[in-house]
Amino acid sequence: MPLHLHQVVITVKDYDAAIQFYVNTLGFTLLEDTDMGGGKRWVRVSPSGNPREACFLLARAVNPRQEASVGNQTGGRVFIFLHTDDFARDHQAFVARGVRFTGPPREEAYGTVAVFEDLYGNLIDLIQPRR
Repeated sequence: MPLHLHQVVITVKDYDAAIQFYVNTLGFTLLEDTDMGGGKRWVRVSPSGNPREACFLLARAVNPRQEASVGNQTGGRVFIFLHTDDFARDHQAFVARGVRFTGPPREEAYGTVAVFEDLYGNLIDLIQPRR
């Protein structure tokens, strides 16, 4: 069986606030929200809604080291590259839902792109790749 990327952890301050942002603001699908006991939950969200594609595990930070990573998953670099087949549609929908973009859309050699922040400040590229 070939390897494939299954999920990536995003450390968050609060499960419900993170679900609100990724599901209600960005339109991701909540794949799972399982109570693990002791205040821990197993929360998975997916941009495509397909549980066989890569998804994000929203993990609540529980110690100072993890708390320091919230909003700084990659040390200030773009963390997630989110591809779309209709940049204008998704950019407009995100703006209407209050997503904070760091600048206007721009054309690059690889496609149309605009950078936005998640609820904690992680940077995400919204990209419509060139064909």
